[in-house]
Amino acid sequence: MLLTDKRLLLVGGKGGVGKTTTSSALALLATERGKKVLLVSTDPAHSLSDAFNRPIGDSITRLAPNLDGLELDPDREVEQHLAKVTAQLKRFTRPEMYSEIERQMRLTRQSPGAQEAAMLERIANVIELGLKDYDLVIFDTAPTGHTLRLLSLPEAMAAWTQGLLNANKRSDKLGDVLGHLTPKAGRDVDNPLADPNEHATAGMDERNKAITETLLSRQRLLQRTRQILTDKQQSALLFVLTPEKLPILETGRAVQSLLQEKLPLAGLVVNRILPESADGEFLAARRAQEKVHLAQIAQDFSTLPRYKVPLQATDIQGLAALQHMASLLEQAGL
Repeated sequence: MLLTDKRLLLVGGKGGVGKTTTSSALALLATERGKKVLLVSTDPAHSLSDAFNRPIGDSITRLAPNLDGLELDPDREVEQHLAKVTAQLKRFTRPEMYSEIERQMRLTRQSPGAQEAAMLERIANVIELGLKDYDLVIFDTAPTGHTLRLLSLPEAMAAWTQGLLNANKRSDKLGDVLGHLTPKAGRDVDNPLADPNEHATAGMDERNKAITETLLSRQRLLQRTRQILTDKQQSALLFVLTPEKLPILETGRAVQSLLQEKLPLAGLVVNRILPESADGEFLAARRAQEKVHLAQIAQDFSTLPRYKVPLQATDIQGLAALQHMASLLEQAGL
């Protein structure tokens, strides 16, 4: 089975090793094989626009026949996510509490993990949309550390959401107990709290129902995302590295983390290998060092397929250059 026959591909690696070039060329290769492809970037640097030498942005944009592109903006995702949460909270609070809600949301914007959580929810929605409308969805991911956090988030957030659901259920039970202990209107005419309590209980029921529906919807979405990411028939991760010390070390740590998460790792693209035709004393010394690193890659990642791509004489930018890179990936065995 060819890698382009999968439904979902994630391309990762250390910053600067050629992830965007590889994912873009892989997307073009898939279209040449008859696939309709959505190429998505989660990298805040927006390198996808640079690779195709044209603006893309946060809306689906046609890049080539059967190829659409999309750049997710982490800051915009946080703003939209918090705006949605703020609107939901305001539905169930008095107007005098609005300023406090807005203050809390401003604090949340700066909190650790806010960006990752907002991005994960958007990525999960993009995956669902992509699998419905496209044959293949390819993610050009942020540098390794960000990618690993995002990939581990579905499980963590599902557990966190379950905790909130359990807490909400306990709150419902406590509300029922208090409701039984408090006299109701009509049964105790002298109780001045009777009518407000009845309205408050109805409001609480409505609020709890809305909160539960929101949490359950998010939990199901994250569970579906996790199932897709771990399905070897549908999904695969491809890591890009160059034959240099630091990318090798970082890739080694990433591979171990991915295997622990039981995510399907399809192999490595070893990018920018010096061609044999490159000459000169300087390049000869560089090639000698590179051979040591290539041997290290072969030893450290012996169980994984490795696809070798030569260094090109010029920058890879624009559709024609990316199509040439696609042919190099095909020659490498992808």
